[in-house]
Amino acid sequence: MRALGLIRALGRPLALATTLALTLAAPGRAAETIRLAVQKTGTFSWELAAIRASGLDKEAGLALEVTELASTEAGKIAMRAGSADIILSDWLWVSRERALGAKLTFYPYSSALGAVMVPSSSPIKSLADLKGRKLAVAGGAIDKSWLLLQARMKQDGIDLKSEATIAYGAPPLIAAKALDGEMEASLNFWNFCAQLEAKGFRRLAGIEDILPKLGAKGAVSAVGYVFDENWAASHRDAVARFIAMTRKAKQLLVTSDAAWDKIAPLTGTSDVTLLKTYRERYRDGIPHRSIAEEEQDARVLYRVLAEIGGRDLVGPAPELDPGTFYHAVPGD
Repeated sequence: MRALGLIRALGRPLALATTLALTLAAPGRAAETIRLAVQKTGTFSWELAAIRASGLDKEAGLALEVTELASTEAGKIAMRAGSADIILSDWLWVSRERALGAKLTFYPYSSALGAVMVPSSSPIKSLADLKGRKLAVAGGAIDKSWLLLQARMKQDGIDLKSEATIAYGAPPLIAAKALDGEMEASLNFWNFCAQLEAKGFRRLAGIEDILPKLGAKGAVSAVGYVFDENWAASHRDAVARFIAMTRKAKQLLVTSDAAWDKIAPLTGTSDVTLLKTYRERYRDGIPHRSIAEEEQDARVLYRVLAEIGGRDLVGPAPELDPGTFYHAVPGD
Protein backbone atom coordinates (compact mmCIF):
# COMPACT_ATOMS: atom_id res chain seq x y z
CA MET A 1 0.00 0.00 0.00
CA ARG A 2 2.86 2.37 0.80
CA ALA A 3 4.35 1.79 -2.66
CA LEU A 4 0.97 2.35 -4.35
CA GLY A 5 0.52 5.62 -2.49
CA LEU A 6 3.95 6.83 -3.55
CA ILE A 7 3.29 5.91 -7.17
CA ARG A 8 0.11 7.99 -7.12
CA ALA A 9 1.89 10.86 -5.40
CA LEU A 10 4.69 10.84 -7.94
CA GLY A 11 2.38 10.40 -10.92
CA ARG A 12 1.52 13.96 -11.99
CA PRO A 13 4.93 15.62 -11.55
CA LEU A 14 6.65 12.55 -12.93
CA ALA A 15 4.50 12.53 -16.07
CA LEU A 16 5.14 16.22 -16.65
CA ALA A 17 8.87 15.90 -16.13
CA THR A 18 9.09 12.77 -18.29
CA THR A 19 7.32 14.51 -21.14
CA LEU A 20 9.74 17.41 -20.87
CA ALA A 21 12.74 15.11 -20.71
CA LEU A 22 11.69 13.21 -23.83
CA THR A 23 11.18 16.48 -25.64
CA LEU A 24 14.55 17.91 -24.68
CA ALA A 25 16.63 14.75 -25.12
CA ALA A 26 16.25 14.83 -28.88
CA PRO A 27 17.82 12.03 -30.98
CA GLY A 28 21.32 12.84 -32.16
CA ARG A 29 22.00 15.41 -29.44
CA ALA A 30 25.38 14.96 -27.78
CA ALA A 31 25.11 14.01 -24.13
CA GLU A 32 25.51 17.02 -21.86
CA THR A 33 27.90 16.56 -18.96
CA ILE A 34 26.85 17.25 -15.38
CA ARG A 35 29.51 17.04 -12.67
CA LEU A 36 28.25 15.48 -9.45
CA ALA A 37 30.07 15.45 -6.12
CA VAL A 38 28.63 12.54 -4.16
CA GLN A 39 29.31 11.19 -0.70
CA LYS A 40 30.56 7.66 -1.32
CA THR A 41 28.46 6.11 1.43
CA GLY A 42 25.40 8.31 0.88
CA THR A 43 22.03 7.38 -0.55
CA PHE A 44 22.58 9.55 -3.64
CA SER A 45 25.03 6.86 -4.77
CA TRP A 46 22.16 4.37 -4.52
CA GLU A 47 20.01 6.48 -6.80
CA LEU A 48 22.85 6.89 -9.28
CA ALA A 49 23.37 3.13 -9.36
CA ALA A 50 19.70 2.67 -10.30
CA ILE A 51 19.99 5.39 -12.96
CA ARG A 52 23.01 3.82 -14.61
CA ALA A 53 21.75 0.26 -14.39
CA SER A 54 18.50 1.22 -16.14
CA GLY A 55 20.10 3.59 -18.66
CA LEU A 56 18.10 6.59 -17.49
CA ASP A 57 21.12 8.87 -17.91
CA LYS A 58 21.44 7.96 -21.58
CA GLU A 59 17.70 8.31 -22.07
CA ALA A 60 17.91 11.84 -20.63
CA GLY A 61 20.86 12.75 -22.85
CA LEU A 62 23.16 13.31 -19.89
CA ALA A 63 26.72 12.23 -19.12
CA LEU A 64 27.10 12.06 -15.35
CA GLU A 65 30.65 12.75 -14.21
CA VAL A 66 30.73 11.55 -10.59
CA THR A 67 33.35 12.41 -7.99
CA GLU A 68 33.04 10.34 -4.82
CA LEU A 69 33.81 12.17 -1.60
CA ALA A 70 34.24 11.15 2.03
CA SER A 71 31.72 13.56 3.53
CA THR A 72 28.97 16.07 2.87
CA GLU A 73 31.35 18.83 3.92
CA ALA A 74 33.69 17.82 1.10
CA GLY A 75 30.77 18.27 -1.29
CA LYS A 76 30.21 21.82 -0.04
CA ILE A 77 33.89 22.57 -0.62
CA ALA A 78 33.64 21.18 -4.15
CA MET A 79 30.62 23.39 -4.83
CA ARG A 80 32.34 26.51 -3.49
CA ALA A 81 35.43 25.73 -5.57
CA GLY A 82 33.39 25.34 -8.76
CA SER A 83 34.48 21.74 -9.28
CA ALA A 84 30.94 20.33 -9.04
CA ASP A 85 27.69 21.33 -10.72
CA ILE A 86 25.37 19.51 -8.31
CA ILE A 87 25.74 18.22 -4.75
CA LEU A 88 23.35 17.12 -2.02
CA SER A 89 22.85 19.47 0.90
CA ASP A 90 20.04 21.19 2.79
CA TRP A 91 18.06 24.39 2.31
CA LEU A 92 19.40 25.76 5.57
CA TRP A 93 22.96 25.77 4.23
CA VAL A 94 21.81 27.10 0.84
CA SER A 95 19.99 30.03 2.45
CA ARG A 96 23.00 30.79 4.63
CA GLU A 97 25.32 30.74 1.60
CA ARG A 98 22.97 33.04 -0.29
CA ALA A 99 23.05 35.50 2.59
CA LEU A 100 26.83 35.45 2.32
CA GLY A 101 26.75 36.12 -1.42
CA ALA A 102 26.79 32.69 -3.09
CA LYS A 103 23.72 32.31 -5.31
CA LEU A 104 23.01 28.64 -4.76
CA THR A 105 19.58 27.08 -5.10
CA PHE A 106 17.87 23.91 -3.88
CA TYR A 107 15.54 21.24 -5.32
CA PRO A 108 14.03 18.55 -3.05
CA TYR A 109 15.67 15.11 -2.95
CA SER A 110 14.40 13.44 0.22
CA SER A 111 12.26 14.07 3.26
CA ALA A 112 13.78 11.11 5.14
CA LEU A 113 14.86 12.39 8.54
CA GLY A 114 16.44 10.94 11.64
CA ALA A 115 14.76 9.61 14.74
CA VAL A 116 15.20 9.13 18.44
CA MET A 117 15.95 5.45 18.98
CA VAL A 118 15.81 3.39 22.15
CA PRO A 119 16.36 -0.31 22.90
CA SER A 120 13.20 -2.40 22.54
CA SER A 121 13.09 -3.06 26.29
CA SER A 122 13.71 0.57 27.29
CA PRO A 123 11.38 2.09 29.89
CA ILE A 124 11.47 5.32 27.84
CA LYS A 125 8.01 5.58 26.29
CA SER A 126 7.76 9.22 25.24
CA LEU A 127 10.00 12.16 24.42
CA ALA A 128 9.25 13.61 27.84
CA ASP A 129 10.90 10.54 29.34
CA LEU A 130 14.24 11.70 27.90
CA LYS A 131 14.50 14.15 30.76
CA GLY A 132 17.31 13.04 33.05
CA ARG A 133 18.53 10.39 30.57
CA LYS A 134 21.74 9.90 28.59
CA LEU A 135 21.09 10.97 25.00
CA ALA A 136 23.62 10.60 22.18
CA VAL A 137 23.25 13.10 19.32
CA ALA A 138 24.75 12.70 15.86
CA GLY A 139 26.03 15.71 13.98
CA GLY A 140 26.97 18.10 16.76
CA ALA A 141 25.40 20.85 18.82
CA ILE A 142 23.83 22.69 15.84
CA ASP A 143 22.55 19.63 13.97
CA LYS A 144 19.13 20.52 12.56
CA SER A 145 17.31 17.48 13.92
CA TRP A 146 18.71 18.11 17.40
CA LEU A 147 17.65 21.76 17.31
CA LEU A 148 14.15 20.84 16.13
CA LEU A 149 13.86 18.27 18.89
CA GLN A 150 14.91 20.88 21.45
CA ALA A 151 12.37 23.34 20.08
CA ARG A 152 9.60 20.76 20.32
CA MET A 153 10.50 19.83 23.91
CA LYS A 154 10.60 23.49 24.97
CA GLN A 155 6.95 23.69 23.96
CA ASP A 156 6.34 21.23 26.80
CA GLY A 157 8.54 23.14 29.22
CA ILE A 158 11.54 20.80 28.94
CA ASP A 159 15.01 22.18 28.21
CA LEU A 160 16.48 18.94 26.91
CA LYS A 161 19.95 20.40 26.44
CA SER A 162 20.29 21.10 30.16
CA GLU A 163 17.92 18.47 31.57
CA ALA A 164 19.50 15.44 29.90
CA THR A 165 23.09 14.23 29.62
CA ILE A 166 24.08 14.92 26.00
CA ALA A 167 26.97 13.30 24.11
CA TYR A 168 27.77 14.40 20.57
CA GLY A 169 29.55 12.33 17.93
CA ALA A 170 29.76 11.21 14.33
CA PRO A 171 26.78 9.10 13.16
CA PRO A 172 28.67 5.75 13.06
CA LEU A 173 30.04 6.36 16.57
CA ILE A 174 26.60 7.24 17.92
CA ALA A 175 25.14 4.06 16.40
CA ALA A 176 27.94 2.00 17.95
CA LYS A 177 27.36 3.57 21.38
CA ALA A 178 23.67 2.79 21.12
CA LEU A 179 24.35 -0.85 20.25
CA ASP A 180 26.85 -1.14 23.11
CA GLY A 181 24.30 0.18 25.57
CA GLU A 182 26.42 3.18 26.54
CA MET A 183 23.54 5.60 26.02
CA GLU A 184 19.89 5.28 26.96
CA ALA A 185 18.68 6.90 23.73
CA SER A 186 20.18 8.26 20.53
CA LEU A 187 19.26 10.77 17.84
CA ASN A 188 20.83 9.79 14.55
CA PHE A 189 20.50 10.12 10.77
CA TRP A 190 17.83 7.99 9.12
CA ASN A 191 20.09 5.32 7.61
CA PHE A 192 21.82 4.71 10.95
CA CYS A 193 18.40 4.56 12.61
CA ALA A 194 17.51 1.89 10.05
CA GLN A 195 20.54 -0.10 11.21
CA LEU A 196 19.36 0.10 14.81
CA GLU A 197 15.80 -0.73 13.79
CA ALA A 198 17.03 -3.90 12.07
CA LYS A 199 18.80 -4.81 15.33
CA GLY A 200 15.57 -4.59 17.28
CA PHE A 201 15.68 -1.00 18.48
CA ARG A 202 12.47 1.00 18.73
CA ARG A 203 11.72 4.36 17.12
CA LEU A 204 10.66 6.58 20.00
CA ALA A 205 9.85 9.39 17.57
CA GLY A 206 10.87 10.36 14.08
CA ILE A 207 11.80 13.99 13.54
CA GLU A 208 9.06 14.10 10.91
CA ASP A 209 6.59 13.27 13.68
CA ILE A 210 7.37 16.46 15.60
CA LEU A 211 7.36 18.87 12.66
CA PRO A 212 3.56 19.48 12.67
CA LYS A 213 3.85 20.76 16.24
CA LEU A 214 6.47 23.24 14.98
CA GLY A 215 4.19 24.52 12.22
CA ALA A 216 4.94 22.30 9.20
CA LYS A 217 1.94 21.22 7.10
CA GLY A 218 3.50 18.07 5.63
CA ALA A 219 6.67 16.07 4.98
CA VAL A 220 9.57 18.48 4.53
CA SER A 221 12.47 17.68 2.22
CA ALA A 222 15.45 18.65 4.32
CA VAL A 223 17.93 17.38 1.72
CA GLY A 224 18.03 18.37 -1.92
CA TYR A 225 20.04 18.78 -5.08
CA VAL A 226 22.03 22.01 -4.79
CA PHE A 227 23.48 23.97 -7.69
CA ASP A 228 24.43 27.51 -8.65
CA GLU A 229 21.50 29.49 -10.01
CA ASN A 230 23.62 31.11 -12.74
CA TRP A 231 24.78 27.68 -13.91
CA ALA A 232 21.16 26.49 -13.84
CA ALA A 233 20.03 29.49 -15.91
CA SER A 234 22.54 28.64 -18.64
CA HIS A 235 21.81 24.88 -18.45
CA ARG A 236 18.05 24.99 -17.92
CA ASP A 237 17.32 22.09 -20.27
CA ALA A 238 19.95 19.90 -18.63
CA VAL A 239 18.65 20.68 -15.14
CA ALA A 240 15.09 19.81 -16.19
CA ARG A 241 16.28 16.54 -17.72
CA PHE A 242 18.35 15.75 -14.62
CA ILE A 243 15.35 16.24 -12.33
CA ALA A 244 13.09 14.22 -14.63
CA MET A 245 15.70 11.45 -14.66
CA THR A 246 15.95 11.32 -10.88
CA ARG A 247 12.18 11.24 -10.55
CA LYS A 248 12.03 8.24 -12.86
CA ALA A 249 14.74 6.57 -10.81
CA LYS A 250 12.71 7.13 -7.64
CA GLN A 251 9.63 5.64 -9.29
CA LEU A 252 11.72 2.63 -10.29
CA LEU A 253 12.88 2.20 -6.70
CA VAL A 254 9.27 2.39 -5.54
CA THR A 255 7.93 -0.19 -7.98
CA SER A 256 10.80 -2.64 -8.38
CA ASP A 257 12.39 -4.64 -5.58
CA ALA A 258 14.70 -6.09 -8.25
CA ALA A 259 16.16 -2.61 -8.82
CA TRP A 260 17.45 -2.78 -5.26
CA ASP A 261 19.69 -5.70 -6.23
CA LYS A 262 21.95 -3.13 -7.92
CA ILE A 263 21.98 -1.01 -4.78
CA ALA A 264 22.53 -3.72 -2.17
CA PRO A 265 26.36 -3.86 -2.57
CA LEU A 266 26.53 -0.09 -1.95
CA THR A 267 24.75 -0.31 1.39
CA GLY A 268 27.57 -2.25 3.02
CA THR A 269 25.30 -5.02 4.26
CA SER A 270 23.86 -8.32 3.12
CA ASP A 271 21.45 -8.48 6.05
CA VAL A 272 18.00 -9.08 4.56
CA THR A 273 16.17 -7.31 7.40
CA LEU A 274 18.37 -4.23 7.18
CA LEU A 275 18.08 -4.05 3.39
CA LYS A 276 14.30 -4.19 3.72
CA THR A 277 14.36 -1.38 6.28
CA TYR A 278 16.63 0.73 4.06
CA ARG A 279 14.23 0.19 1.18
CA GLU A 280 11.14 1.15 3.18
CA ARG A 281 12.70 4.26 4.75
CA TYR A 282 14.09 5.44 1.40
CA ARG A 283 10.66 5.08 -0.18
CA ASP A 284 9.02 6.91 2.71
CA GLY A 285 11.32 9.85 2.05
CA ILE A 286 10.52 10.38 -1.62
CA PRO A 287 9.14 13.94 -2.05
CA HIS A 288 5.69 14.29 -3.54
CA ARG A 289 4.59 17.84 -2.68
CA SER A 290 4.77 20.98 -4.77
CA ILE A 291 7.76 23.28 -4.48
CA ALA A 292 5.52 26.00 -3.08
CA GLU A 293 4.39 23.68 -0.26
CA GLU A 294 7.94 22.59 0.45
CA GLU A 295 9.16 26.17 0.55
CA GLN A 296 6.35 27.34 2.81
CA ASP A 297 7.19 24.71 5.42
CA ALA A 298 10.92 25.31 5.09
CA ARG A 299 10.31 28.99 5.79
CA VAL A 300 8.41 28.13 8.99
CA LEU A 301 11.06 25.67 10.21
CA TYR A 302 13.86 28.06 9.29
CA ARG A 303 12.45 30.58 11.79
CA VAL A 304 12.38 27.88 14.46
CA LEU A 305 15.96 26.92 13.73
CA ALA A 306 17.14 30.54 13.57
CA GLU A 307 15.61 31.25 16.96
CA ILE A 308 17.24 28.32 18.72
CA GLY A 309 20.48 28.01 16.70
CA GLY A 310 21.24 31.71 16.22
CA ARG A 311 23.90 33.17 13.92
CA ASP A 312 26.15 30.16 14.41
CA LEU A 313 23.59 28.19 12.44
CA VAL A 314 21.96 30.58 9.97
CA GLY A 315 24.52 33.35 9.60
CA PRO A 316 23.23 36.91 9.10
CA ALA A 317 19.80 35.98 7.69
CA PRO A 318 16.90 35.53 10.16
CA GLU A 319 14.58 34.44 7.32
CA LEU A 320 14.88 31.87 4.53
CA ASP A 321 16.29 33.63 1.45
CA PRO A 322 13.57 34.00 -1.24
CA GLY A 323 15.73 32.36 -3.91
CA THR A 324 16.59 29.27 -1.90
CA PHE A 325 14.17 26.95 -3.73
CA TYR A 326 14.48 26.31 -7.47
CA HIS A 327 11.19 27.02 -9.26
CA ALA A 328 12.09 26.63 -12.93
CA VAL A 329 10.92 23.03 -13.52
CA PRO A 330 7.68 22.86 -15.55
CA GLY A 331 4.81 21.39 -13.55
CA ASP A 332 6.15 22.44 -10.17
